[in-house]
Amino acid sequence: MEKIQLSIPKLPYAVEEAMNRLRVNVKFCGKNTKRILITSSVPNEGKSMVSVQLWKMLSESGFKTVLVDCDLRKSTLKNRHDFADEKINSIGHYLSGQCEYSDVVYETNVENGYIVPCTTSLENPISLIEDERFKELLDKLSDDYRYVLIDTPPLCAVADSSLVASLCDGAILVVRAGSTSKKLVKESMNQLNYVGCNLLGTILNRVETKTHTYNKYYGKYKEYGEYKEN
Repeated sequence: MEKIQLSIPKLPYAVEEAMNRLRVNVKFCGKNTKRILITSSVPNEGKSMVSVQLWKMLSESGFKTVLVDCDLRKSTLKNRHDFADEKINSIGHYLSGQCEYSDVVYETNVENGYIVPCTTSLENPISLIEDERFKELLDKLSDDYRYVLIDTPPLCAVADSSLVASLCDGAILVVRAGSTSKKLVKESMNQLNYVGCNLLGTILNRVETKTHTYNKYYGKYKEYGEYKEN
């Protein structure tokens, strides 16, 4: 298995503790919760940062975890975490039949952490997500890894996330404080319910408080109590 080096910034202590609390709650969701969708209602709410940090913490806690970059239209992971796309097989290559399962899963510099990267943008990936090959990918990953975290586009932007959600055991919804309307959040929650994906919890991101200076960039995470144990 080939290896990808990811550059992951260190979190401020308080934010790291909040993410660690999220990790613990995911752990108590039960053994049947393996495929976890991480999404938002609209762009720029912080879902990809949450995806990477949760993946890192679960992996470093001893759980064999794979992060699937399923934002096929506009992935930000490869640019934010400084891994080059030269000679890297993308999930798009796998879904279009250009490579096999063993070619698209990469080991990383995070212990127990693996990734299925997305290095090429697709204008209309719906047909690939609806193809049986995508379901087969998730089935194989579920067999090989304790957790499969799937970073997807915003729910209210395109239909991709709803299709992926229908194949997941649960979802984490990231909401940016003071930016996302209650109407859009409710619409996202209803959409998850409609496709049969259990909402494990919500993360309220970028809450401005006078007592926590780290909120200016990373935000304050709360409502972990909404996580349910299966």
